[in-house]
Amino acid sequence: MDKLKSYILSNFSLLFFSIFLPLFSIASVVFIIKLATMTAIIRLTLAEMLKLYIFVLPDLLFYTLPITFFIAATMSLHKLSSDNEMTVVFALGIEPFQILKILLVPALILSATLIFIVLILFPHAKILSTNFIQYKTSEAKFNLGASEFGHSFGDWMLYIGDDDKHGNYSDVFLFHKSDHEEILIGAKEAEVISEKGVMKLKLHSGEGYSYTDHSLSQMNFESMIINDMMNIKLNKYENPIDFWIAKNDSERIQKRKHRRLAMYTILSLFPLLSLFTIMGIGIVNARHQQGHLYLSIFLTVLVYYGAAFTLNKPLEFYAVPLVVIVWLTTTYYLYRTKVVARF
Repeated sequence: MDKLKSYILSNFSLLFFSIFLPLFSIASVVFIIKLATMTAIIRLTLAEMLKLYIFVLPDLLFYTLPITFFIAATMSLHKLSSDNEMTVVFALGIEPFQILKILLVPALILSATLIFIVLILFPHAKILSTNFIQYKTSEAKFNLGASEFGHSFGDWMLYIGDDDKHGNYSDVFLFHKSDHEEILIGAKEAEVISEKGVMKLKLHSGEGYSYTDHSLSQMNFESMIINDMMNIKLNKYENPIDFWIAKNDSERIQKRKHRRLAMYTILSLFPLLSLFTIMGIGIVNARHQQGHLYLSIFLTVLVYYGAAFTLNKPLEFYAVPLVVIVWLTTTYYLYRTKVVARF
């Protein structure tokens, strides 16, 4: 039995990695293309693009791993059946349930990994990715340069005489007008800095003038910081539970998170719930049964993922037990009629 287990798992492993690598590569290319379109709005370095790719890794793994497991397990059993090796296994007195138990361990490990990705990694990656994109978007809006027309800097009008393309400016003037006061500030040098999500303009060696109906005042300064002009609202959370069940969220956002969590839970259970389907589709009699293997694999993934994406909206968490019960009942019947009754 140990040799049989080792043989089945070795065939499964070869197919798993040969399917997973192309799927993962295709998903990565799709994300990189999407990332390339973002560079038209925000400026990203190679290191920043790598950072965003790391943030999206949990998504890529979550959607490719369960489908890869299902396809690899089904095709490995079908290959053994086509080579008549499965017929020999059953002729030696080994029952189909023992074959199912061999695949149970990797299915359990994979489902546990997917649940960990959903509950722990998704919140961290989502918050970090959203905050990073918001920061880069605000930074892009803050992109200043020398111009004869000047810039709008919050409530200030800003003119820059020259810049070195690295965030350092010279001959800078700012003008602000309110109902009762006008302020003009001039500086020889300036630079843009970021601190805790707040973009700031730091001025060096300048003068400031304030004019009202009754007075005119002047001041000289070595350094001045003008901040809070583009305050970036960063998302925060204490732990993953706080992300999924946030008391401060509106009712609409809470419902959306509950639906998403229900959908992710259903998809995480796919490796476990698909075991009977894998047996029913993969184990065939090469002489008397016509496989339709690829069509069966496609329809199984389509029906299961379709149920996960559609039922979570009206039912929320009730969709999880409904899908589990209906899917197990249906696939167990398939397993009993196509495998147990014949082998």
